[in-house]
Amino acid sequence: MGTIFFGCVIGFIAWFLVRYLAAGFYTVDQNERAVKTCFGRAERVGTATTLDDPISAALSAEERERYNYPQVRVIPPGGPYFKWPWERVYKVTVATQTMNMALDLEDPSVNSQGTILEAVTKDQLNTGLKGQIRWRISERNLYAYVFGVKQPIIHVMGYFISILRERIANFEAPPAVKNPADTAPHNIAATAVIGISINDLRKNLRDINERMDRECLGSAARYGITLEASLITGIDPPPEVESALAAINTAYNEVSSSISLAQASADQKIVQSRRAVEIETLKAQAEVQPIVALADQLVDLKKNGAGALDAYVRNVRLKLFSEAKTVIVEASHE
Repeated sequence: MGTIFFGCVIGFIAWFLVRYLAAGFYTVDQNERAVKTCFGRAERVGTATTLDDPISAALSAEERERYNYPQVRVIPPGGPYFKWPWERVYKVTVATQTMNMALDLEDPSVNSQGTILEAVTKDQLNTGLKGQIRWRISERNLYAYVFGVKQPIIHVMGYFISILRERIANFEAPPAVKNPADTAPHNIAATAVIGISINDLRKNLRDINERMDRECLGSAARYGITLEASLITGIDPPPEVESALAAINTAYNEVSSSISLAQASADQKIVQSRRAVEIETLKAQAEVQPIVALADQLVDLKKNGAGALDAYVRNVRLKLFSEAKTVIVEASHE
C-alpha cells in the first residue's frame, strides 16, 4: 500500500513538473511581441499611460480622457522565457498586414462580397470605392489591442469607413490658381464641368489618401492598431451616369485641346512678332550708327576751325571723283 502511495506521489510530481514547469518555457518569434499577465493583471511600466506617449498627440481633449490605457511591459523577440502556472502569455504579430477596405469581418457577404464599398457624394450620387488599407498592431499600445477592445480590427475598420464616407460626402476640389485669362468666355465654358464631384474625386485620389492618413493618426492610441496607409485605387459611379460622365469628360477634353492649340498658336505668333521687332530695331541701329559717328567727326573738325572742315569736304569730293565713272558738272552762266 505504501509503495502504491509513493508511486502516486512520484507520478503527481512528475506530471506537475512536465505540465507546469517544463511547459512554462516559451519563445517569441521575430515578428511577434508578447504581454504576460499575473493572475489576470498585465505587467505594467510603473504608472505610465499612453497619454505620456507621442501616439496620443492626435487625440482631442475628450478622447484623451476616454482612451487612457496603462503602458505594459512588452516582451521582445527571443527566449526561452519562463512563466509560472498562474501567469499567462499573450502573443501578437506586429507584421504589416493588408486588407480590402470593403471587407466586413462580421458579415463577409456585404459590400459585394467585400470588394466594393459604397459611399454617397456631395451631389447625391452613390459611388463604389475600391482600395486597400495597410495596418499593423502598435507595439506601443498593446494593452488596448489585447485587453481594451474585444475586436480591435472591427472597430478600426468601422472607424476608417466612417471617416472615409464623411470625406467623400463633403469633398470639394481644391481651388484652382487664379488666372486673369480664366475669365474669358471660352475658358468659362471649358471649365463649366469641373464642379462634378465624381470627376473631382477621381482627380484628387492622392489628396484623399493623404487626408485619410492624417485623420487616422489616432487609431494607435484608440485601439492599438496603426493604419500605415490607405490606398483608394478606384471610384466607380452608378452605371446610369457613367456614360453621361464619359461624354462630359470627352467634351471637356476636346474643348481643352482646342484652347491649348489656340493658345500655342497665339504664343508662337507673339514670339515671332517680338523677334521681328528685335531684328528691325537692330537694323535701324546699324544704319544710324555710321551717321552718328560721321556727325561726331564733323563736330570735331568744326572745333579745329572752318578751314579743317572745308579741307575734309574737299578730300571727300576728291575720293568720290576718283571712284566715279561719270561726273556731271553744272555749267556756270557767268
